[in-house]
Amino acid sequence: MAIQFNFVSSMLILVLLSISSVEGQGGGGGGVIDVVAKFGAKADEKTDLSKPLVDAWKEACASTSPSKIVIPKGIYFLSTATLDGPCKAPIELQVQGTVKAPADPGAFKEPKWIAFNRIENFKLSGGAVFDGQGTTAYKREGCKGHDYCGSLPINLRFDFLTNAMIQDITTKDSKQFQANVLGCKNITFEHFTVSAPEESPNTDGIHIGRSDGVNVLNSEIKTGDDCVSIGDGSKNLVINGVTCGPGHGISIGSLGLFKNEEPVDGVTVKNCTMTNTSNGVRIKTWPGAEPGTCSNIHFEDITVTNVSSPIIIDQKYCPWNKCKINEESKVKLSNISFKNIHGTSARPEAVKIICSATLPCENVELADIKITHSGPTGPAVSQCSNVKPKVSGKQNPAACSAPIPAKPTPTA
Repeated sequence: MAIQFNFVSSMLILVLLSISSVEGQGGGGGGVIDVVAKFGAKADEKTDLSKPLVDAWKEACASTSPSKIVIPKGIYFLSTATLDGPCKAPIELQVQGTVKAPADPGAFKEPKWIAFNRIENFKLSGGAVFDGQGTTAYKREGCKGHDYCGSLPINLRFDFLTNAMIQDITTKDSKQFQANVLGCKNITFEHFTVSAPEESPNTDGIHIGRSDGVNVLNSEIKTGDDCVSIGDGSKNLVINGVTCGPGHGISIGSLGLFKNEEPVDGVTVKNCTMTNTSNGVRIKTWPGAEPGTCSNIHFEDITVTNVSSPIIIDQKYCPWNKCKINEESKVKLSNISFKNIHGTSARPEAVKIICSATLPCENVELADIKITHSGPTGPAVSQCSNVKPKVSGKQNPAACSAPIPAKPTPTA
């Protein structure tokens, strides 16, 4: 993983150096493009930013030398925008102000607000706030019933990007996922902030799928669903220095629901803090559904404070009873470690490793676990099923020492 991370970092540094060189350029190709000065954008919260932004993007994308698009400070209204590549040279989009989405969910024909598509050597920066104005959507009929709110727009979509940096950006109150990463290679989120209320449904902070070399670094995520969720086909991921809460923790999965899911391989989660979350670090797979694999997963140096389920592998993941709960998961889990995880649990079940009876978890390691719980139901406990973990260092609670209840507590 270290080799992969260093390679990705080196690539991004080269990309950023080439992008930053546009400051001194001018004239025909490349240079700095101000959407207010050149394309008439207005920071009046009512004039649509869409056309000025897309026009500026088209000019930058056609340039054979690096370009920087600048959206100056102010508050802008943006109906929707899709910024397509491939482009001829690196591009930086520097957004210094606040950009607001339509509040009405009915204003969107597709489940996206701002989308970046098929771009190589790209940077999004500037301290912007992308405000999805999702409060109305959270109260929408059916959303509370967990129908996935699939038609609602995602604030920021990153589709099929190669060598990208998302830095010093805030996404706020998205109507669905805050950021979605699909089919990307070598993309880094650094100082990325997510802000949404605890009661906002299906608002995963960053959802990653079918991507190679994603880094989420030194970021703060507060939302109503998983802070980071990792879907099938994800590999060589590093999540380091993330603070999460409220939210559902950092989760791999859910896996095994759909046909032809690709393997998850190589995820490292380190130096992260979970506070008042429903889960800490988690792997979740559906029972009785489709086959898959998930391997080489490492959780290390994690602090949990008042977390309901700090350490959890849940191969009986069955939210809202929409699954074949009496069948076993067909997703094979292997080479998984939980090291130096400490803090407090909101419920007694501090460690819960529920694996598949037909495909037991292989090579699971518990090292230096120290999680306490104080309450009327007793001290913290550790539950295991269909797994024989390798145990080392301190273990509080004692590893796999508690029986599994007939009806385990469901997880969000």
